[in-house]
Amino acid sequence: MKGSCLCRQVEYEITPPFKMFQYCHCSRCRKFTGSVHSANIFVAPEQLQWLKGEDLVSTYELPESKYLTTAFCKQCGSALPAAIKGGSNVLIPAGSLDDDPEIKPQQNIYWESRASWCIETSELAKHAELPPRK
Repeated sequence: MKGSCLCRQVEYEITPPFKMFQYCHCSRCRKFTGSVHSANIFVAPEQLQWLKGEDLVSTYELPESKYLTTAFCKQCGSALPAAIKGGSNVLIPAGSLDDDPEIKPQQNIYWESRASWCIETSELAKHAELPPRK
């Protein structure tokens, strides 16, 4: 299963099986993604292989965090796989995958920390593309 950044200068491959797929609603994940939550898949380090552009991957470890490490493309800023502190897992931003992971999220974590403006997507109108102009 392959993934890449927006500018396609970084490409990687992960090998199933996956340990977990979850949404994280903590304030740190919201800051990193700029969204209502992060969508993260976890794999063992040996399940990740960089195919190209690994030298364009930059990481940031939040000093006061027990686990949080983020990675991103230096060119386009896209979130990319990162070995979390301690090294036992690699976090794969699900949105960076080019292929269907064939697994669905199993849980929400830090739900009590969710953004005050968080609304379940099932409650929102759905459009195949842009909504009609008013």
